[in-house]
Amino acid sequence: MLKTLAKSIREYKLQSILSPVFVAIEVFLEVMIPMICSDLINFLQGDLFGAHSFMLFGMPTGAFVANVGEGIGFVLAYSGILIAMAGLSLTFGILSGRACAKASAGFAKNLREDLFYKIQNFSFENIDTYLTSSLVTRLTTDVTNIQNAYMMLIRGAIRSPLMFVAALALAFTKSWFIALIYLGMAILLVALMAILPSRAMRIFRRVFKKYDKLNLRVQEDVRGARVVKAFVREDFETEKFDNAAEDIRKDFTKAETILAFTSPIVNIIMYGIIIMICAFASIMIVNTGSDFVGAVGSLQIGDLTALVQYAMMILMSMMMLIMTFVMITMSIESGNRIVQVLNTESTLTSPDGGLTEVASGDIEFENVSFSYAGDENKCALMDVNLKINAGETVGVLGATGSSKSTLVQLIPRLYDVTKGSVKVGGVDVRQYDLDALRGEVAMVLQKNVLFSGTIKENIRWGKPDATDEEIVEACRLAQADEFISSFPDGYDTYIEQGGTNVSGGQRQRLCIARALIANPKIIIFDDSTSAVDTKTDALIRKSMAESLPNATKIIIAQRTASVEEADKILILDNGKVVNVGTHAELMETSDIYREAYNIQNKKEDENA
Repeated sequence: MLKTLAKSIREYKLQSILSPVFVAIEVFLEVMIPMICSDLINFLQGDLFGAHSFMLFGMPTGAFVANVGEGIGFVLAYSGILIAMAGLSLTFGILSGRACAKASAGFAKNLREDLFYKIQNFSFENIDTYLTSSLVTRLTTDVTNIQNAYMMLIRGAIRSPLMFVAALALAFTKSWFIALIYLGMAILLVALMAILPSRAMRIFRRVFKKYDKLNLRVQEDVRGARVVKAFVREDFETEKFDNAAEDIRKDFTKAETILAFTSPIVNIIMYGIIIMICAFASIMIVNTGSDFVGAVGSLQIGDLTALVQYAMMILMSMMMLIMTFVMITMSIESGNRIVQVLNTESTLTSPDGGLTEVASGDIEFENVSFSYAGDENKCALMDVNLKINAGETVGVLGATGSSKSTLVQLIPRLYDVTKGSVKVGGVDVRQYDLDALRGEVAMVLQKNVLFSGTIKENIRWGKPDATDEEIVEACRLAQADEFISSFPDGYDTYIEQGGTNVSGGQRQRLCIARALIANPKIIIFDDSTSAVDTKTDALIRKSMAESLPNATKIIIAQRTASVEEADKILILDNGKVVNVGTHAELMETSDIYREAYNIQNKKEDENA
């Protein structure tokens, strides 16, 4: 997992290295300040009480206090040193924080880019394995968790151990007895605190899956807002969302309550240690002649102040280390979810040296079977054999669930066949470069999707370098030019996300224009004229027949009128091609086609 995530650091490696370096310098300066303060207090103690045998940085202080003026100068000099060290510590702390912020934010940016790029290259089969809400959660909440953990890792996880080791080491220079108390309390703190995070982690892991459900609720409600309002189900949907949000709140409350015990436990131990220090230190300072002091050593007042500060540093570093551990542990589940996506390889890839030229619009299915699950015993398509010549218009009819869309999605290789082969231009589609193949197979999907942007920008999805004249021509073929011209901004009209500010029929015609502008060798319409009237449908088919005579056209439709003039019509039933023929032939041979035609063209019996 770490190796995969580390690839997203890239150009932020320098900041990731500088942050712990600056932290190390900051910690060194910070732990030295109590040491200097201690020696300075000892110096003042010796000056006040005339005990000039006290040492300052290993030198006897008596030489510096021959007169009051020299003593004050010495104090001012060391005060200046303290101020300078504090200023440098602050400076390196700021530099560390800045480098840490850049590294973590940049890492998160790269991670989101890598995730998005990976998702964009997923095949339909890959996408089918993930819920949209789950992918959104991974791109947002999970990446944020990883960002926070990385920030703690390159700063907090470096600062805390360094602070602990340095403060403990310097505490030993003042009093090995007091330092052992610190070490014992630190071990006790780690043992106690290891229990709490482990319990909280189990809850946090459960929360991430509930985040997916919450996002799913939001996604469904936003997409189905019109349906919700049409059926007056606002209260019902609100209740569902509230239940999902309340479920997350309960788990977070439980986990945060467990972690909330961290602070009081640390405070109890911290103040307990301070009480113990004061108790023992007072004996070690006052009763210098006792056996106890003889065994453990004596202390000065300055030493006591340093030991108290080191106690605070040690315990705070332990608390920070525990919180870092909590953050990193909590992010492990997020990291696993992200790595799962990053390590998912697309089931469809271009072959090495794949063909980049599609010779013609000929299409051939040879013993094709297909299963979404990859199981030959559960096939959506079974034993399809079909030949379509370039330039032909082919209609596809069948009941709902008869695998009409599945059949045509195998042509641009949106899915790979489970058995058999699909050939375009006489070559198996698996031998083509994917971009080259799909560039010659335009497909208007069953779900019409427009993106936020102008009409021109949406049409240029089919051909990025299309001229304005080519855009107008494509829209004219799709019978969209007339309604576009009626807009105040014409082709510069802004389309809202999903095309919500145009009607269903207008949206379908814009999607058809987007497919036609590339002048492909094969055009597939997957029930893409269902929202337009029969007259407009006929005009679209007529204009395509006149303007694109050499393109192979496959039309999936529910209306027999949409395919009545096709060169051949396929009838699918339960994943099998049960009939192939012209309109006249199918009226004679196909019960399914004849029944559909009679129902759609039913007239009153003149003799009734």
